[in-house]
Amino acid sequence: MFTKIGDVSADAGACPKCGSLEVPYPFSTDASCGDPRYRIYCNNANELQFMSAKGFKYKILSFDLSVNKLIILPPDLLVVNDNTPTCYSSDFSSQGLTLDEQLPFNISTRNTVMLFNCSDNLLRSPLNCSSSSFCRQFEDKIEACRGTLCCHFLKDSRMTSYMIRVRLGGCTAYTSVVDIQPHDPVDNWNYGIELQWLPPM
Repeated sequence: MFTKIGDVSADAGACPKCGSLEVPYPFSTDASCGDPRYRIYCNNANELQFMSAKGFKYKILSFDLSVNKLIILPPDLLVVNDNTPTCYSSDFSSQGLTLDEQLPFNISTRNTVMLFNCSDNLLRSPLNCSSSSFCRQFEDKIEACRGTLCCHFLKDSRMTSYMIRVRLGGCTAYTSVVDIQPHDPVDNWNYGIELQWLPPM
């Protein structure tokens, strides 16, 4: 059962709606409802958000209650004062996405992560930084990162499932696609970062 945010039905113990959006159990937007280990946030625009271990908030796009997964929106690019985008993710100051390892969430293995504005050090890594990398198909959509060294990798079980890292000396921007299909056009990719959670004990 893959459900867009507005279609999620509330269970007993679920929190009140965030605007028109249901907050499914065990998620909690308030200390009085849900399970506090599954804390999410309802912002002033009535959007549900997931907060990283370093305090950066990501918009929640959907929940899949049947397999305990949710998808969050990858960060935008930082813009400078004249609204010119840079090739730095908006969560760069947090060094990308980091999950709290004490909480019941991790990054699923269905994410293909694309990294941009990378240093030459990445050429010695096992990442795909070739001309056939998925990132080359995507870079035309982000002019600020066009022509930089970019790489992609499938987030698999050998890697940390709690972090997508950006930093100086590595890469400064990223995006992610869930369950990428190599022959699909870029505009059909399912942009997001899929997280999975352990159910309450």
